[in-house]
Amino acid sequence: MSEIVDIYDRNKNKTGETIDREAMLKPGQYKMIVIALVENMEGKFLVSKRALDKKWAAGQWEVPGGGSMAGETSFEAITREVREETGLDVSGCEPHIADYYFNDDPVEGDNYFTDIYHLKLDFSIEDVTPDEKETLGAELVAREDLEKLNNEEGFLHFDRINTALKKDEERGYL
Repeated sequence: MSEIVDIYDRNKNKTGETIDREAMLKPGQYKMIVIALVENMEGKFLVSKRALDKKWAAGQWEVPGGGSMAGETSFEAITREVREETGLDVSGCEPHIADYYFNDDPVEGDNYFTDIYHLKLDFSIEDVTPDEKETLGAELVAREDLEKLNNEEGFLHFDRINTALKKDEERGYL
């Protein structure tokens, strides 16, 4: 089944056009991706290990996230992705975007921007129901352990996540 996504411009505004998620984008066209740093009340972050049969970054650590679907806002997309991947409901969280970045790939036409959310939620690991088709399980880890996981096994988007957390620290959000 094909998924349809909105096309955005460099200012993160919808152009009014849609496209199949797998189709190549032209220069200046972008898809929206969202990822979430879900932090519990003890200051630990929810991470999961990607399934070994993933075609990209198999066995690496990651935070919840994925692509938006046509018609979704950024916060609607991250709420859906977190629920699908972890069973957690973050819809009542402050929709705090810690950072964002653009990816331009003129060869593959894989242009996107990624909103990095930092969401604080009262939960424990027992509340998490990881998607077993997508992951090898989930853990709660302290901020300093994110770098350790990256160094030992790889962590998707680690540098971007680290930058977002540093910005939140400077803003007093941590």
